[in-house]
Amino acid sequence: MRHGDKVNNLGRKKAHREALLRNLALSLIKHKRLITTVAKAKALRRYIEPLLTRAKKDTQANRRLLFSYLQDKEAIKELYGTIAPAIMERPGGYTRVLKLGFRQGDGAEMALIELVDFNPFLGGESLSRTKGTARRRRPAKAS
Repeated sequence: MRHGDKVNNLGRKKAHREALLRNLALSLIKHKRLITTVAKAKALRRYIEPLLTRAKKDTQANRRLLFSYLQDKEAIKELYGTIAPAIMERPGGYTRVLKLGFRQGDGAEMALIELVDFNPFLGGESLSRTKGTARRRRPAKAS
């Protein structure tokens, strides 16, 4: 029985799972979105959200801690250079998982995981709508 076991093992041993999540996190930081299975996307979300929260505060201790997880200097530069300033005002929920359907070969459910503040069409500012063209509510009827 697996009562209280909250870790999705993804069919891998611990070292393999950690390497997989590290590589997925590096790809997400580099490309801002990636397509993977739903199980891996949900596991990645639990892995990367605390790292992004930590990246909001630029201290040497946080940089070293993030480097211990990611093991890539370029990813740390990208994280602190472009991603951290964009998510500074957001209290959490830095990633979005969108289900895409099933993979042709084995029928695995696929998903797109992306950083929320880096998609101009979903969630953030839309490209078609400018500052002055925001919709307004109709006044309530007086009865």
